[in-house]
Amino acid sequence: MSGMTAMKGVVTKKEHRCFEGLQGFYEHQSVACAGTMRFAVYQPPAALRGERVPVLYYLAGLTCSEETFAIKSGAQRVAAELGLALVSCDTSPRATRFPGDDAADDFGLGAGFYLDATEAPWATAYKMYSYVTRDLRAAVESNFSVDGARRGIFGHSMGGHGALVIALRNPGDFRSVSAFAPVATPSAVPWGEKAFTGFLGADRQGWGEWDATALVRAGRRCERSILIDQGTADPFLTKQLRPELFEAACAEAGQPLALARREGYDHGYFFVSSFMERHLRWHHELLAGS
Repeated sequence: MSGMTAMKGVVTKKEHRCFEGLQGFYEHQSVACAGTMRFAVYQPPAALRGERVPVLYYLAGLTCSEETFAIKSGAQRVAAELGLALVSCDTSPRATRFPGDDAADDFGLGAGFYLDATEAPWATAYKMYSYVTRDLRAAVESNFSVDGARRGIFGHSMGGHGALVIALRNPGDFRSVSAFAPVATPSAVPWGEKAFTGFLGADRQGWGEWDATALVRAGRRCERSILIDQGTADPFLTKQLRPELFEAACAEAGQPLALARREGYDHGYFFVSSFMERHLRWHHELLAGS
């Protein structure tokens, strides 16, 4: 399989043999994002043989794209062994452009924050929450040999925020959730305050639906434990991430949480790739069975 192979509503852009599986890059039309969106899928050898395999969705961080995870994480080797399909998507709409959408790296292009914007002009296309939970899932689960009943989600930084929020708001749809250095309390940090003000408006009353810490405090739960790895040398730790706030909320609410602080690790993909195998094996254990 290679070239511009057409599937049901999906166009194949490029595919590469990888650990006896297939790493592919695709595009499709998204209603939520009002245009073409790009995503990537790693199909392990079992999926190429026609087996329905568990599927793990990955959400990337600021300035990243659907290619970042596939190129930098080193996840395919273990996913091939475990029989896990890996899906990654772009971090914002690209087809619809707005004035100033590329003026900063923490808002707009490449920084959709996995929410559904309510403020003009962003509300017409910046609906990344609906994209991930509806359009992306439909494209993947109708075109690839994956088992939608065995679905997990994880992410990094802004994507860790997205994974936590999506899992907490849709506990029946995702059996497992984990994150690397997530922005777990965006309402209380500059990245989140800027994004939420721009996408949702200055009234903070509605922000809690997009804040993992606020969701836990409001009674939202994941049935199984949440796994988080956080580097202690992360330059964003004390100003933008503040994992202790999410940790405290989980402790107070009785939400199981396994938070590991990794001595000397920073925020980038050297950190992410160092603990990727741990996350994949953890998800595989929770997604095993029918």
